[in-house]
Amino acid sequence: MIYADNAATTKLDIDAFEAMKPFLIEFYSNPSQPYSFSLDSRKAIKKARQIIACCIGADPEEIVFTSCGTESDNWAIKLGAGDNDCIVTSTIEHHAVLNSCKTLERKGRKVTYIPVDQKGIIDINCVDECLQRGTGLFSVMFSNNEIGTIQPIRELARRAHKHGYLFHTDAVQAVGHVTIDVRQLEIDMLSASAHKFNGPKGIGFLYIKKGVELYSYIDGGSQENGRRAGTENVASIVGMATALKKNCQNMVATNNKLLYLTERLLRGLTEAGVDFIRNGSENGIPGNISLSFYDCEGETLLHRLDLMGICVSTGSACDNVNTQISHVLQAIRVPEKFAKGTIRISLGRDNTKEEVDQIIKCLVKIIRK
Repeated sequence: MIYADNAATTKLDIDAFEAMKPFLIEFYSNPSQPYSFSLDSRKAIKKARQIIACCIGADPEEIVFTSCGTESDNWAIKLGAGDNDCIVTSTIEHHAVLNSCKTLERKGRKVTYIPVDQKGIIDINCVDECLQRGTGLFSVMFSNNEIGTIQPIRELARRAHKHGYLFHTDAVQAVGHVTIDVRQLEIDMLSASAHKFNGPKGIGFLYIKKGVELYSYIDGGSQENGRRAGTENVASIVGMATALKKNCQNMVATNNKLLYLTERLLRGLTEAGVDFIRNGSENGIPGNISLSFYDCEGETLLHRLDLMGICVSTGSACDNVNTQISHVLQAIRVPEKFAKGTIRISLGRDNTKEEVDQIIKCLVKIIRK
């Protein structure tokens, strides 16, 4: 099997797995309990928080553990602005953000959606106009899950602050893959999910800048300094920190490899005479490759590649039951004859040039038939 759907999820790092094991088998206590048996769990959580904070340029007390990126997005969107404040976002956000906004709209809240250009970059010219309509929350994803495009986060955050807005970014596809410093980028809140950077599923975090008031999204006990109730998932927290630190340490080498593999894939398809469009911006997450093939069906390409032992996606795995042209492809105005034939090939650190050559071979064979 060739796994080329790393934007959907990644393989659990072996070092992260080994780091998790003691907290599943040996140090299994509830970290909130005061007795000495819980001390190792508490220490592990503290260390993990420090590691994660260091990886994104934050302070440890600004990191709150959640169950996933979706929870982090929901928390930031639904409680990040006051009841009378506006919410501004883009048309190509993940459904965790868009559906949270729709929920707020049903409750009478005002949400403004800013368009993007054909590369998936938010229309800067619309930002100031939209933000002048009130105060509230401005949320823009760091990089798009379908096409990989990276947004000008620092500029967007500065414009948000100029108009008195808080700035949140869904960085689920970016954390662990590109350098992020929340201080330099002037981010107020940031969402992340471990399984996108070779950590375990079911764990994520929300960065909340000091001074940002954000009510608890889940009520209950006083865990996470009273900000997120529920017994901490110690093993997964440890695994997430281990995976993130390792990915950050190896980021340059990994990204150089992914850029090489991407160029090899595109060159191979071009030399074979395949008619396709690559979606997104040149400034994107390394290895995230959205391709639209002329007069093809993306679902057909996916299933035929699957029969050949190759795993890709038609877009976002969170929308795999929806076979129509995705909201992202519509927003960037991909021609219909190409848009219907879109697949996302997302390469990861374990992929090889031999695997890329096999993907090229199989794609060419399918399309020629």
